[in-house]
Amino acid sequence: MAVRTHALDFWMARAAVLVVAGLQFLLVNDFSWGPRWLAPVIELLLLAPLSMATAWVQTRARQATTDEHFHLVGRSRRLIRRAALGLTILITFMNFVALYFLVRALLGGHAGSAQTLLIDAVNIWVTNVIAFTLWYWSIDRGGPASRGLTSKTYGDFQFPQMVIQDERLKDWSPGFIDYLFLSFTNATAFSPTDTMPLSPRAKLLMMAEASLSLLTIALVAARAVNILA
Repeated sequence: MAVRTHALDFWMARAAVLVVAGLQFLLVNDFSWGPRWLAPVIELLLLAPLSMATAWVQTRARQATTDEHFHLVGRSRRLIRRAALGLTILITFMNFVALYFLVRALLGGHAGSAQTLLIDAVNIWVTNVIAFTLWYWSIDRGGPASRGLTSKTYGDFQFPQMVIQDERLKDWSPGFIDYLFLSFTNATAFSPTDTMPLSPRAKLLMMAEASLSLLTIALVAARAVNILA
């Protein structure tokens, strides 16, 4: 199956990073590593040149006519993918740090009020869903920055549309919303639903997301609800 890039996906990914930065600013308790503004500011500073580089490479790809042009575009897209993965790693790490501090505060008995615990638990859970959406979207089938230039056809995930015998789905390929749905269902069901992980890295990522989600819901949110009761 040919894999095509969804142009709107890049805008959705940028919006997702903006949402994460906003959520990090909105943490009620002090569960950040360093100043609260540090992580979101770094993320936004990385997002700006990354977005401009992506737009530049997309323009060059449309204008490419020679093997040298395609080689330059391919190398640029690989660099962009690595930078995007670095941004995703930062988001994931900072959310894990926030969860660690929240759990430590709970176990130490010096966390905030029940209301603020619930707010921060929801904040961390939503950030977790968005972070792993970016992971799934970035790694599957060579990543969005390389789609159309790579001969790799083996995917990290098998979506139901790929096995349905329907002529209308012959050229279907997953988009950002599909990975968002995958991340959301894995974070709520703690297991695959309609989309199966195929590669070891996909399975490990889904295990990590489900574990963080389970910890947030079972330990943090449940404790706060008990306090409210």
